[in-house]
Amino acid sequence: MDTLKSKVAYLQGLSDGMDLPSDSKEGRLLNGIIDVLQDFAEQLEGLEEAQEQLEDYVETIDEDLYNLEEDLNDCECCDDEDYMEVECPGCGETVMFHSDILEDDDIIEVTCPNCDEVVFVNDDQYSSADEGENMEGQQNNR
Repeated sequence: MDTLKSKVAYLQGLSDGMDLPSDSKEGRLLNGIIDVLQDFAEQLEGLEEAQEQLEDYVETIDEDLYNLEEDLNDCECCDDEDYMEVECPGCGETVMFHSDILEDDDIIEVTCPNCDEVVFVNDDQYSSADEGENMEGQQNNR
């Protein structure tokens, strides 16, 4: 970036050395071009600084994510046997969920967090709910 600013400064020096009157057509044009180049150099410098900050931030997030993944993979409180893996028919991603969901009466289906496609239906919950409705219907018919 310093080279761009120094090149603009060099052009400014050349322009000053030409002894063009600043009120002439040529002088106004040349000074206008150099001013625009100087503005470009300053804007570009700001963009480069913002890009560097963004790269540092993304690198920090990447390191944090790596550490979180390591912590999850090294977790001794959970066995892999406690989780079910299902491939999403919509996006093809692997969806993992705890097997305790199968015993939860409130959860009937599991959806993919990426595309909201249903990846697992707890048939036991549907059949239990259907049986309950059928029993109520039979009692009402008596």
